[in-house]
Amino acid sequence: MERELTEKCAVFGALTTSRYATRLRYYGLFALQHRGQESSGIASSIEGGLKRHAGEGLVAHVYRAEDLDDLKSSLAIGHNRYATSGGNPGDQVQPIVDSTLGFAFAHNGNLPETVKLEKFLSEHGIRHDDVSDSRMMALAIGCYMSEGNSLTAAIELAWPLFTGAFLCVAMTEDTIAGFRDAYGIRPLSLGKLDDGYAIASETCAFDTVGAAFLRDIKPGELVTVTAQGVKYKQVVVSPRTALDVFEYVYFARPDSMIMGRRVNEVRRKLGENLAREFKIEADVVVPVPDSAIPAALGYAAATGIRFDHGFIKNRYIHRTFIKPTQEMRECDVKTKLNPVPEAVMGKRVIVIDDSIVRGTTTAQIVDMLYGAGATQVHVLVSSPPVKFPDFYGINTPDPRELIASYMTEDEIRDQMGAGSLGYLSMDGMISATGWPKNKLNTSSFDGEYPIDIGDRARVILRSR
Repeated sequence: MERELTEKCAVFGALTTSRYATRLRYYGLFALQHRGQESSGIASSIEGGLKRHAGEGLVAHVYRAEDLDDLKSSLAIGHNRYATSGGNPGDQVQPIVDSTLGFAFAHNGNLPETVKLEKFLSEHGIRHDDVSDSRMMALAIGCYMSEGNSLTAAIELAWPLFTGAFLCVAMTEDTIAGFRDAYGIRPLSLGKLDDGYAIASETCAFDTVGAAFLRDIKPGELVTVTAQGVKYKQVVVSPRTALDVFEYVYFARPDSMIMGRRVNEVRRKLGENLAREFKIEADVVVPVPDSAIPAALGYAAATGIRFDHGFIKNRYIHRTFIKPTQEMRECDVKTKLNPVPEAVMGKRVIVIDDSIVRGTTTAQIVDMLYGAGATQVHVLVSSPPVKFPDFYGINTPDPRELIASYMTEDEIRDQMGAGSLGYLSMDGMISATGWPKNKLNTSSFDGEYPIDIGDRARVILRSR
């Protein structure tokens, strides 16, 4: 089943002894807004069953005070989502709620191979045409629950059907469950509230709601939270950690902790490693805000070249490379960033970005710097060239959209009009994380996919 739906989302769940879990969910989702800006939803356990409020837009736009009052509960889960190419975004808003079973489900990730899942649903007479992988996962879990299994038992039974990257939260009227694929492609953590527990895509959400970080949920692990406490079960006996390195490079908030590493410090180290690999005479180092700021600070500190903010960012616009159309992406760049002439005029500028995906944004950035009076513009990137599509939840489905997959570095440099272009080496990126390569998913850079991508491999072959 060829589908273009891919997601990079956020999940949050909390169980408390008070009736404020829903408001905690709101603030948790607000802290995780960077992981999903197209829709948001909350499902709560209220007297008589489950209730959901969801809609398209930012967290602050989706919920009114009266919406949160209607959802007031001691147990709730929430989800932020990015819209993607293909399908109707309104049909993909989560959490998914089955009112008959009293079950809600939210998913971050992508299943590039759904053959087993589709076969199972077909054999059980469950319609699954034109639905997302997230909804198929919910249907499979619901199928097992309809046979009398508990939520946790149903998740365990359905687990072998899920081939891909996933982290999920699910709930019934009295239970929250959090679980993660056997490779831990995306982060998921457990936190302790004064009167309960929280589960979140990133630890920055715990800081916002006043929860203490307990630990990461392990790859292949199912964590269940009830009024009686927390239970842990390692469903996958031999997991293999392969965290997506892009979490460190770009996706995660810099104040989050991922696998014991503060993201901000990893990004500064990326910049320091860039400084070791590229010696450039320049007057100022400027970042592409916001995710490249730590790397630019690291580069400036290591080289002694002055750091300055060469761009002001409009923080009320969505991230650009995940937008579904090229026209929208190109419009967004100029709305998103505005150069500061005094920072670059008459200067040799090193501009640092975290990655180059399609190349459109970087070319416009170089043009804006020259337009603001820079005499030279050198581009340094704190990750290697992105040459392969991501099939685990990011909207880069076709290699022909990735500029480094069909152009050399010299060609990219010439196209964007930069004086020079340098990418951080694979070794430089990996060493900055403090983890060995076999603990990371680097498929966007080297095409080595830790989880079987099934028929999606044809996409890569067709592009060659």
